[in-house]
Amino acid sequence: MLPKSKTFQELIDGDTPVLVDFFAEWCGPCKMMQPILEDTSKQLGGKVKILKVDVDRNPLAASRFQVRGVPTLILFSRGEVVWRQSGVVPAHQLVQIIENTVLTNV
Repeated sequence: MLPKSKTFQELIDGDTPVLVDFFAEWCGPCKMMQPILEDTSKQLGGKVKILKVDVDRNPLAASRFQVRGVPTLILFSRGEVVWRQSGVVPAHQLVQIIENTVLTNV
C-alpha cells in the first residue's frame, strides 16, 4: 500500500514509473482490468507502481488528463505521460508496453 502522505503528483513525479488506471465502479470493462492489473503487478514486481483512480470520485484528475472513456490507462515516467490507451489491455501486452517504454532505460 502506498503511503497516504504522498500526493498523486508526487507519486507520478517519482523515479518509479506509475501506471494509472482511470476507472468507474459501474464500468464492465473496468472490472475486467482488475485481474489484469494484478497479474501485471506480479510480473513486474516493484519496477512499476499501479494506481487506480475512480473518475466519479476524482473528476478533476480525469479532466486534467482528458480521460473521455473508461478504462483509460496512462503510464507516467518522472511526471511525463509516456503512453496511454483506452479500453482493456491484456496483461502480456501491458507488461511488454511497460518494459519497452520505461524499463529499458532504468
